Order: sequence, then structure tokens, then C-alpha cells
Amino acid sequence: MLIRFVFLAVAHAFATLRLLPMTDREKDVEILALRHQLAVLQRQLGDQRLQLRPEDRAFLAALLVPLARSMLHRLRLLVSPDTVLRWHRELVKHRHACASANRGPGRPRTLASIRRLILRLAAENPSWGYRRIHGELALLGIKVAPSTVWEILKAAGVGPSPQRTTITWANFLRSQAEAILAMDFIETVTLSGQRQYILAAIHHADRLVRILGTTAHPTHAWVAQAVRNLLMDLEDSENLSQIRFLIRDRDAKYPALIDNILNDARINTVLTGIRMPRITQSWNAG
Repeated sequence: MLIRFVFLAVAHAFATLRLLPMTDREKDVEILALRHQLAVLQRQLGDQRLQLRPEDRAFLAALLVPLARSMLHRLRLLVSPDTVLRWHRELVKHRHACASANRGPGRPRTLASIRRLILRLAAENPSWGYRRIHGELALLGIKVAPSTVWEILKAAGVGPSPQRTTITWANFLRSQAEAILAMDFIETVTLSGQRQYILAAIHHADRLVRILGTTAHPTHAWVAQAVRNLLMDLEDSENLSQIRFLIRDRDAKYPALIDNILNDARINTVLTGIRMPRITQSWNAG
């Protein structure tokens, strides 16, 4: 039926193109001739019902239903407007029945996007078990059974959370690259012999280095303003919402004020030299 319906639609589309070069008078004449032929056909049929194939009913329903009921009653049709509307209701009912039919035994397969999200949550949160992941999915409005989460993790070779909590510093950086910035001072000497301090930041995901400024005297006020400028640049580029950590060393040139500036932007400062478990706990708490 579908193939015959498509054939009818294509054939009538080409027929529509034939009408384009015709004048309005020529179209009116053809319409009057067609209406008269329908009247002759109805007179010959008498009490007999016209036999239409399913594709004919589907085509007429799709073509005529957008018209108002009052307009349908003014058209000369081989069937009544109520019959056309009934055909359309039956088509819609059949389509919904096919869409909701059970495609096969057992539960339907979980959407690929949900499977990827479950594996991502497991990779980025090594301390989360399948029940914790199920709870986080429920908060996002995603309804899956805890057993489904467990099966997806098992099929992907992801072990239980106690076996995944041990994570190295390198693995942490790779898994959280989108959320990490690193900042450091670079010392250089100009041709005139003057020592300059360059403050630079790098985004771990794209390895993009941002030069925040250069000065011979990196005062606390200068460093704080450079950090503010960095946050404004990140906000303009819509990357600020992804950043959660800024890694820096314990250089005395960094004022304590910049931690407050970063906290206001929901960015945690991570000092180099801190053991990895403390960083993991800070991230999980966020």
C-alpha cells in the first residue's frame, strides 16, 4: 500500500506541474468538465458503492482533510465529507497502532545516548556505583532501571566502583580535561636585560594557551585583575560554565584574593603538590 501511495503522490505532483502554464479560465473549464463527469458517474452508479483501493482512500484523506468542513461540503466528491474524515481517523489510528506495537520479545533496547551517558558518568566518577549512577539519571529525568545500568556497565567491561576508585593524576587530567585550567608564570629576559613575568593559562581540553599579560612587577593587584580578565574572556566564549578547576603552584605572586574571585565563578583552586584523593573528593562534592 505504501508503494502505491507514493506512486500516486508522485504522479499527482507531476500533474500539478502540468497546471502551471494553464490560465485561470482554462482551469475553470477543466474543473467544470470534471464535475460534470463526476455527476454522470454518480448517476450511472445509482445505489452502488464506489470501490476505492486503500491507497486511493489514503491519498484523498491526506489531500482533503486540511480543508474546512464547510469547504468539503461545497466540493463535488464521489463520497461524503464525513467519509473522508473517517478515512483520515482510521489512518491516524493505524499509524499510532504501528508505532506502539511491540517490535520483539523482551524490553526495548536502551537508547544509545543514554548508554553513552551512563558510561561517561562511570568514567568521570570512579567512586560511583550503578545505584548512584541510577540516582543521578533519575534527577535528570531519565527513567531506567538500576539493573539496566548494571547490565550496561558490565557489557562495557566497567568494573564495580571499588575497583575504579584508584585513579592516577594523569587519568584524572584526561577524564576532566574540559573542566581544567592550569596557570603559571613564565620568566624571561628581554634584549635590554629587563626581567619580565608572563602569566599564562592553558585549557587542558584544547591545549589553547592564553597569555594573560606580562609585567616586570607582578603585584597582587595586577595578578587579580589578570584573573578577572580571564574569566570575562571565558564567559564571552561560553567556556566558563565548563571550567571547574584551576591548577596553579604555591608561588607567592598569587594573592589569596584570586581564590575568592574563582570561587564566585564556581571554580575550585587546586594547588600542585596535593595528593590526588583530595582532588577527587573536591570534584565529587561539586
